[in-house]
Amino acid sequence: MSDQNSEATTTETQISERPRVVCCIGDTHGYITKLQNLWSNLQSHIDPHDFQAALIIFLGDYCDRGPHTRHVIDFLISLRSSYPNQTHVFLSGNHDFAFAAFLGVLPKPLDGSHFSEGWREYEDNEEREGWYRGDGYEDMHLQGRRWSGNIKEKINVAKGTEYKGSIYDAGPTFESYGVPHGSSDLVKAVPDEHKKFLADLVWVHEENDVCVETENGITHCKLIAVHAGLERDKNVEEQLKFLRSRDTRVPKVEALSGRKNVWDIPKELSEDPIIVVSGHHGKLHVEGLRLIIDEGGGLEKNPVAAIVLPSKKIVRDTDILAK
Repeated sequence: MSDQNSEATTTETQISERPRVVCCIGDTHGYITKLQNLWSNLQSHIDPHDFQAALIIFLGDYCDRGPHTRHVIDFLISLRSSYPNQTHVFLSGNHDFAFAAFLGVLPKPLDGSHFSEGWREYEDNEEREGWYRGDGYEDMHLQGRRWSGNIKEKINVAKGTEYKGSIYDAGPTFESYGVPHGSSDLVKAVPDEHKKFLADLVWVHEENDVCVETENGITHCKLIAVHAGLERDKNVEEQLKFLRSRDTRVPKVEALSGRKNVWDIPKELSEDPIIVVSGHHGKLHVEGLRLIIDEGGGLEKNPVAAIVLPSKKIVRDTDILAK
């Protein structure tokens, strides 16, 4: 074997022995320029061979708040053909779930029940949140009605921001498809490939061998990715079974929309090296193996961030990286 061939073989072996790169990308919320800049920065930061073979996990919330939901979804759909050697995982966020609910592309409840049965638990909020009552509302999932409704309050006191149409700030999503907020015309305006993208979003992704740098060196872990997190005091396997099945009988999926109850890693997972990664919370929080990657929170002035494993390097759309 020539020296040149030997060097090539050695290089290939070194590449194959390196831990696979995993990129977890936080909530995009309709900001296409931020997403494009973040993607470019990931390409600059990661070795080209590693990037081409990377596992890319998008943590959900592709729509609402920002002005370019349609372009964001076009970009995400294009990745599989543009980067065929990567593996792409698209999680559903609570905003995407609600968007899909309005379009009528959510899976039907496994028990054969009607979506309207889920309204009763939250009906005291209907007037304040201005639930949608237009065409097709009669058996729409609760979150679809909340998403497309017209909230009476103008200011989100908790965030100090102005509501954009609904409790979900869905107005910009309607506008990105060329229709006014709350219009049933959105169902016709959304392309079929976008409907399929939303219909196919998974609620949880599990990966059995992900490497992460710890105090003890490289550790091999299971990774669980879910938009908001797992409920701390509920049986984990039951939660995962529910999420894998995408059972829409419940009016609110805590793993997609919970807050304090899904912040921590469940106690029963703490004995094993298991990474739990989420977006949703409007914060960047990296503590041990609990990774929360949502620095943007859908706010215009905040960056969209990603975490790269095994290094746990944070990459943002605002980074200026040396070429």
